Amino acid sequence: MSIKSLLMPAISQRLLSQQRLQSQRERFERRRRARGEPHVLHYFHQVDDPYSALAASALARLRQRYRIELTPHLVGAPPDAAAPEHAKLAAYGRADAQRLARHWRIDGFEPWAAPAADDCERTACALLGAIEAGRFDSVAAALSAALWSGRRDAVLPDLPRPADAAALQRHRAESDRLREQWGHYLGAMFFYGGEWYWGLDRLHHLERRLQALGLAWDGADTLLYPPDHEDIVAPARAEAPAIDFYVSLRSPYSAIAAPRVLAMAEASGTRVRLCAVLPMLMRGLAVPAAKRRYIVLDAAREARLRGIPFGRINDPLGRPTERGMAVLARAEAEGRGPAWLLSFMRGVWAEGLDAGSDRGLRRITERAGLCWTDAQHALADDGWRAAAETHRRQLDALGLWGVPSFAVGDTAVWGQDRLWAVREALGAQVADPAL
Repeated sequence: MSIKSLLMPAISQRLLSQQRLQSQRERFERRRRARGEPHVLHYFHQVDDPYSALAASALARLRQRYRIELTPHLVGAPPDAAAPEHAKLAAYGRADAQRLARHWRIDGFEPWAAPAADDCERTACALLGAIEAGRFDSVAAALSAALWSGRRDAVLPDLPRPADAAALQRHRAESDRLREQWGHYLGAMFFYGGEWYWGLDRLHHLERRLQALGLAWDGADTLLYPPDHEDIVAPARAEAPAIDFYVSLRSPYSAIAAPRVLAMAEASGTRVRLCAVLPMLMRGLAVPAAKRRYIVLDAAREARLRGIPFGRINDPLGRPTERGMAVLARAEAEGRGPAWLLSFMRGVWAEGLDAGSDRGLRRITERAGLCWTDAQHALADDGWRAAAETHRRQLDALGLWGVPSFAVGDTAVWGQDRLWAVREALGAQVADPAL
């Protein structure tokens, strides 16, 4: 066992602990009070990003609900290293944002047409003018809806004088620099006191933090976009469609999705087909340090929210993942694939087990009901590589590239925060018409 494998679990457990997070928040608030500063929420808006358009629709209500000062920034697209599949991201983002808008009943964004570059620049100049006039939150939603729905004749609020192109270029360069300095790369990002919150999907974490600080105007504890829970599922039917679960053993989001999607399948009378793929880094795709850091911090708070053990990590990159995929293939052949997957994910993401060692992999394997001798034989079989490549091609055909992803019938979604869409797809295909 390497020194890294010995130290990583203890270090990650401390770095991702709720106690450390709370201490960081308290230190920030003490410094803020000592400087006499207000509660400033920074928002980073990418004009050609559909998730930013949806986030903009929440700004006015955030200002109405909480005693905060909003500082908006216009940013450019993420760097290629942070978003290596720009074309797929753009296409999927439009479809997913449309799905999200329907889910939260946000009007005004149909049909989510891809905006032209010159229209984006004109909108950005108008938004910068609104920033300079202190009116961004009051006009950003209408401007974004007009841009993304392709409605040039939309009735817009009385707008401030737009900024010129040179001013926009300077502002965007400074905002990109600030976003990078603070440790992020995406649009639709909220930043408060050292922590990042992405779009509508993570707004509930931000709201709970603001509420804990006593910043809600009326003391209310409701949320604009509460987190989804998967305890409501479609009624069981013999012909329930299967859920294709595209999973990586090295993905923390896959780790916190696995127990939930398997429980959903059991409750709805369907099954999960495990479609394991190699991690992005092992497929030649870059994952910058800022992205890795945000993902693990975000996964930790999502795991805490859902009561999933997480944080004592022994990163399975490389040989541990290859060994794991070999044994997973054997476990599936014996009908123990889901149990083995759960054991592996809990082992490397919550218990600090080293799947690259025989001791760690044996513990993962035997508690899932698989014979260790059989697992050892599986380690000599590279057949899993062809299956992983097949799954990658299937994922590509769905217009996706990241994990966890899910496919049910005609529905294909990406992210552990889209299990509500999986549930809806099961409901649409499984629910008894008589109910």
